[in-house]
Amino acid sequence: MAKVGDTILQVKDLRLSFKTQQGVLKAIRGVSFDLKKGETLAIVGESGSGKSVTSKAIMGILAGNAIHEHGSIMYEGEDLMLLPDEKFTDIRGSKITMIFQDPMSSLNPIMKVGKQITETLILKMKMPKEKAYEKAISLMEEVGIPDPKRRFHQYPFQFSGGMRQRIVIAIALANDADILICDEPTTALDVTIQAQILELIKKIKKERNLSVIFITHDLGVVANIADRVVVMYAGQIVEEGLVNEIFYNSQHPYTWALLSSMPNIDTKEDRLESIPGIPPNSIDPIIGDAFAPRNKYAMQIDFEQEPPRFKVSDTHFAKTWLLHPDAPKVKKPLAVQRIEKRHKEGGVTNERK
Repeated sequence: MAKVGDTILQVKDLRLSFKTQQGVLKAIRGVSFDLKKGETLAIVGESGSGKSVTSKAIMGILAGNAIHEHGSIMYEGEDLMLLPDEKFTDIRGSKITMIFQDPMSSLNPIMKVGKQITETLILKMKMPKEKAYEKAISLMEEVGIPDPKRRFHQYPFQFSGGMRQRIVIAIALANDADILICDEPTTALDVTIQAQILELIKKIKKERNLSVIFITHDLGVVANIADRVVVMYAGQIVEEGLVNEIFYNSQHPYTWALLSSMPNIDTKEDRLESIPGIPPNSIDPIIGDAFAPRNKYAMQIDFEQEPPRFKVSDTHFAKTWLLHPDAPKVKKPLAVQRIEKRHKEGGVTNERK
């Protein structure tokens, strides 16, 4: 049995494409990372960066036009990319489970929520109906549903957005999974409820010793929830490190751009910075650094040659030519400098309360 700190999931040089009418879209271009037992790994990036495709590959729910070109996803000594569907069914939902963005799309609108929880207990765990009912009530209490015995018999439309997401979390926890994947679980919720759901995920992770993969486009969301952060752009990991390293010692211009576009305690009358341009079309060949056309720090080499993975520390890496010994020294954006300065002074930066 895995102990805290052991590697529970390993993604190695994963390359995925999709057949489209326009051509073959290179969605994932050599992604590698480990997930440790009991940690929260945040995967951050804009829409189209490949973060959700990576999570769907782990869950075995890629679209039918997906092409597995190379790489592996190792879990309990087996490569999930090579498992037949019938064997993956035993893992999906039982060992590895997932929460999606919109709780209403995850719930059957014409089935009472209690039955939706007990269904997975009866089918997956072969639990008798009476015991499944007791377990469902316990799960509803665990995720903060008030008066669970009454609400067990209600329909999803009778719940608020935040309460529906709590029900989805209860279903995800029903089979005592090892890994919980959260795919932007707070995007459809208002800020107050968002904070409550984040705190709930933190609480459950600690109590159950779960390993969590938290996917988001917003670095601010992960400031107070993640242990490590992976920043993705155009199907690649451009920077990875401990959460403090990413927030307070970031090295890649794309990470700087994400931090600069995020409101924090220093944001007053200044306008938030936006990232110019759009992500590249992954059907066309990408030459050099994919972020170069949007990067004001780009050098000629960025348009000609893909940067290697430079080591910043034993836990911090970044794919940018700015880390080459011969690269010119540049000043980070003002917003990033402010974040780092406040951290050195011991002040609060971008953690959302």
